[in-house]
Amino acid sequence: MAFILIIEDEVAINELIKRNLQLVGHQCNSVYDGREAVTEMNRQTYDMLILDIMLPGLDGFEVIRQSNHTPTIFLTAKNSLSDRIKGFSLGADDYLTKPFEMLELLARVEAVLRRTKKTANRFEQGDVKVDFDSHQVFCKDRLIECTPKEYELLEVLVNNRNIALSRERLLELVWGYDFEGDTRTVDVHIQKVRKKLGWEDRIKTVYKLGYRLEVQE
Repeated sequence: MAFILIIEDEVAINELIKRNLQLVGHQCNSVYDGREAVTEMNRQTYDMLILDIMLPGLDGFEVIRQSNHTPTIFLTAKNSLSDRIKGFSLGADDYLTKPFEMLELLARVEAVLRRTKKTANRFEQGDVKVDFDSHQVFCKDRLIECTPKEYELLEVLVNNRNIALSRERLLELVWGYDFEGDTRTVDVHIQKVRKKLGWEDRIKTVYKLGYRLEVQE
């Protein structure tokens, strides 16, 4: 997993981001103003920055100028086209506006880390290995045949490990907003993934909500 610096002056948002990134296995530090961020980046190397624009001390645009090309996601209330263009022209890898969905931020973090080769393109837990590049799944070094939807469901669970996901959200993430089926589809596919990987005790049912993949990093 990655070492991430969160640069956000709203303490509650900073802590929320940190807690969720740590749940999925990342190591994080937090700072709350631009000058402190530059000092911290000079002190230590990070795999990624999650960076607000409107900061005390130095704004996010000045911070990214001094980031030594560290992969960066802007997370900001500034949503004008000119701000987006400026952010990308300064080297941002992604730009997400507030208010935001935490699951979307986690997905964007994972995408940027893979694209910039700052994280492994595989996941291992016990006897199970998931190769994200080839979309192949192995259990005890044996290739497991998964349908496309079973694989997509598994990847969503892995990328959001230790986070409870509702059946409705899993439907949106795996089957899409226009899917005409119901949440029983999720239950059926969860049972199949559990059985194929021997994860009956690892994919937990969250009462009256959905499912959570429990992982110890």
